[in-house]
Amino acid sequence: MNNVFVYCEIEGTKVAEVSQELLTKGRKLANRLGVELHAVVAGTGIKGVVEEQILPYGVDKLFVFDGKDLFPYTSAPHTDILVNLFKEEKPQICLMGATVIGRDLGPRVSSSLTSGLTADCTELEIGPYDDIKTKEHYEDLLYQIRPAFGGNIVATIVNPEHRPQMATVRSGVMQKALYDGKAKNEVVYPDVAKYVSAEAYVVKVLDHHVEAAKHNLKGAAIVVSGGYGMGSKEGFDMLFDLAKVLHAEVGASRAAVDAGFCDNDRQVGQTGVTVHPKVYIACGISGQIQHIAGMQDSKIIISINSDPEAPINKIADYVIVGTVEEVIPKLIKYYKQNSK
Repeated sequence: MNNVFVYCEIEGTKVAEVSQELLTKGRKLANRLGVELHAVVAGTGIKGVVEEQILPYGVDKLFVFDGKDLFPYTSAPHTDILVNLFKEEKPQICLMGATVIGRDLGPRVSSSLTSGLTADCTELEIGPYDDIKTKEHYEDLLYQIRPAFGGNIVATIVNPEHRPQMATVRSGVMQKALYDGKAKNEVVYPDVAKYVSAEAYVVKVLDHHVEAAKHNLKGAAIVVSGGYGMGSKEGFDMLFDLAKVLHAEVGASRAAVDAGFCDNDRQVGQTGVTVHPKVYIACGISGQIQHIAGMQDSKIIISINSDPEAPINKIADYVIVGTVEEVIPKLIKYYKQNSK
């Protein structure tokens, strides 16, 4: 009872990376609270396959729902599973990915259980809370932290009264790591029919197609990103030239994507991809909160900006003051001359 739960999303028999990232974070939250980490996964033909992809992340108990109509994902069966399981287990926290599936499933579950849900969190912590209206004091609530009001503030949201406290997190925000401590690693295989009503299978998926990513922005060691300050789509060509020399990937701010300078699948930030490269080179990026949320954990941040007071310069390790038109060609020339 009152444990931390993570819903593990799958594609076929492969567990989504965002779920493994949340298991890592869930383990830390469970340790902080002194409770167990539980996980739930539902699919078809997954028994004996998904366990090794989930248990090493410190899971004490794994619920594997294996049924012939549980993949591809449809809303009703998975909602039934989580709602009925949570009524039995009464978890205090539930985490899931802010994916297409998570954004569909999370609200359905939270609505059915009349609990809260915070979407697109960038950080999760445990802490106390004092309600200034009721004068009530609460210990060990989940701080659900995310940018709000268009990214102008960072909001910390708490849910003191209702359970579970639910949050979704986008892929790449948390970093996954195998657990080096001891966990119970118990696995149970519930009877799907006891949790899912026959009516839940009324919707059938006639075709299911998954397209591979065109680039590896999230896993790149070096990311060269451009903002509105690049000026044009042609200006971004310089970034691709620099990225080629550095063996890097190209990213973009939302402003650059909205202006049509770069494809939206390269957007870095709160509403795009979260990256953790060894080196992040921000070119002509002002540094709004939404963008910083997607790259602030980069090991080294280099800012190229004509404005010495640009917000991104405050978090940068190195700042090059100058226009991208004069700085980037010099970088390309230098690296070409000095690369082996």
